[in-house]
Amino acid sequence: MLEVKPKKSLEIKIAKISLLRNKSKIVIIQNMPLTSTQKQEIIKKFQTTSGDTGSPEVQIALLSNRIIKLTDHLKQHIHDIHSRRGLLSMIAKRRRLVNFLKNVDKIRHSTIIKNFSLKD
Repeated sequence: MLEVKPKKSLEIKIAKISLLRNKSKIVIIQNMPLTSTQKQEIIKKFQTTSGDTGSPEVQIALLSNRIIKLTDHLKQHIHDIHSRRGLLSMIAKRRRLVNFLKNVDKIRHSTIIKNFSLKD
């Protein structure tokens, strides 16, 4: 008789993901949409002034969180081509925002690159 190993629990997966993404210090819950409280925490952490929700830093932080979650989804669902296309468009949008920030302010650009360990 074959022995079937039980799947890893969700808590273990969350712990692994949070350890891997410790540099950006974004709380990630696997396969769950971003709640409004989590979104507000990310916005508060990366906003430049109070009430700021549209600065490049905030947009890059939110996009990075979505990219991480979608990457984990695609590791499980390899043939999900539609989600892969969405992931590529999010990566391109984040890259455009990083390039915009590089042209506008080099100091803000370097802090974002360090926070999310992105390529320059």
